[in-house]
Amino acid sequence: MTPQAPAAAAVVLGLLNHVYFNRCEPQSINVSFLAIIIQPVALTLAFNAFSVAKVLTTTFIFLATLALSIGVYHLSPWHPLAHIPGPTLAKISKWWSVRLVLSGDQHRVFKALHDHYGDFVRVGPNEISVIHVDAIKSVFGRGGFPKGQYYEPRVDPIHGTRSLLTSRGDAHANRRRIWNRGMSSQSLLAFELILEKHLKQMLEHFDKFASTRSEIDIAAWFSYLMFDFMGDMAFEMLRDGKDNEGYWTLIKDGAKTIAVLSQLPWLAPALYKIPMLTRNTKRAQAEVDAVYPDPDSVFDSLKHGELPYLTACFNEALRLYPPVPTGGPRQIPPGAATVIAQKMIPENTQVYVPAYAVHRNPRHFFPDPDKFDPDRWLGSSNEGLHHRAFIPFSYGAANCVGKGLAWCEMRMVASALLKRYELRFGAGMEENGSWVDTLDDVFVTSVGGKLLAGVPGDYMNQKTVVREMP
Repeated sequence: MTPQAPAAAAVVLGLLNHVYFNRCEPQSINVSFLAIIIQPVALTLAFNAFSVAKVLTTTFIFLATLALSIGVYHLSPWHPLAHIPGPTLAKISKWWSVRLVLSGDQHRVFKALHDHYGDFVRVGPNEISVIHVDAIKSVFGRGGFPKGQYYEPRVDPIHGTRSLLTSRGDAHANRRRIWNRGMSSQSLLAFELILEKHLKQMLEHFDKFASTRSEIDIAAWFSYLMFDFMGDMAFEMLRDGKDNEGYWTLIKDGAKTIAVLSQLPWLAPALYKIPMLTRNTKRAQAEVDAVYPDPDSVFDSLKHGELPYLTACFNEALRLYPPVPTGGPRQIPPGAATVIAQKMIPENTQVYVPAYAVHRNPRHFFPDPDKFDPDRWLGSSNEGLHHRAFIPFSYGAANCVGKGLAWCEMRMVASALLKRYELRFGAGMEENGSWVDTLDDVFVTSVGGKLLAGVPGDYMNQKTVVREMP
């Protein structure tokens, strides 16, 4: 036996492992990790050359060969996604995606990549992002693709219990029918009474802050409102004016953790977008005043259809900052290579259709797709407005089941605040300013910074000054 024999065998073993993993992608790291550790040790024993130095050398050669083989293959013209352009590091390893999710900038980076490469971008070894409008129906519509491995970390690992978000096929359809009944028009009327109760509770606090000219983190209060509304007396954050038990903090931190785990195989609080109305507050307030002359009438949702400009403001805010900026990918099933927007995509590919990038594509919304312009939704011809490309609540059978409730929440809360106060950003806080930059993508939108409101003088017809604080 030559001294080079174990090294050569380690190279061959690394290549064979790559072939195996390429054909049989592991669903769990436990067995695969153990096998990778054992193989170099067993190899040295087979050559009767067992020693710590030999084991370490063989292990290094084995792992280096495996990693190099995988990287070269991912970049090679023989890879099924070789025809899709994208950043080199994204093609090589999923760790590029992990870093991206940790930064909270996934939606911004995806948009920049599409600006550079076009409608199709390869964002992982076996993942692509598509912003062509035809992909929306192909991926999410009838006959579209199921949710893949990305969603598995959101499944109960012990009991295998799946939520509506992670369910697939008939299981999803059966559970969705129950949710649809719970979100019917008749059910929404009952929910509105609960929302009215909690909204009045929040406004009582705001009135106290106004009388003492106190500053408030208005974004945090929107979170408390949403959380108490969903829990209905279970958490009582509005009563206490803070997150005593840390529930909201836990949810925010947990969302980021799960987003990272999802990279390794409810709707966000759209009320955060209310400050985006500030450049158009006067017009929105005039509309609200006309529809609700009596301040106590703002809780009447039957008049929401008489608020076209306010609705346009929310449409525009949801377009620029969708609750789920990127979302999770759908997976093309084995043996089902398909054409998406005139391009052949191979089986087992994970396909993203990121709403943030779709909504800011100049072919879908023009002119100035990055500009907040509610009037684009009010023109008689809607020229420059591609309704099929507007997917803030996703699309198809798995779209947001709470869409109707979310619209009721947004319109009712906005009407109450606009009727009662004047909202504006403070000095240095512009529409595209630093607070907007704290909107991170952790599957749903997460707000990293505070949005403080100082209320000078009496609340009625006074200005609520919104500014960023350290």
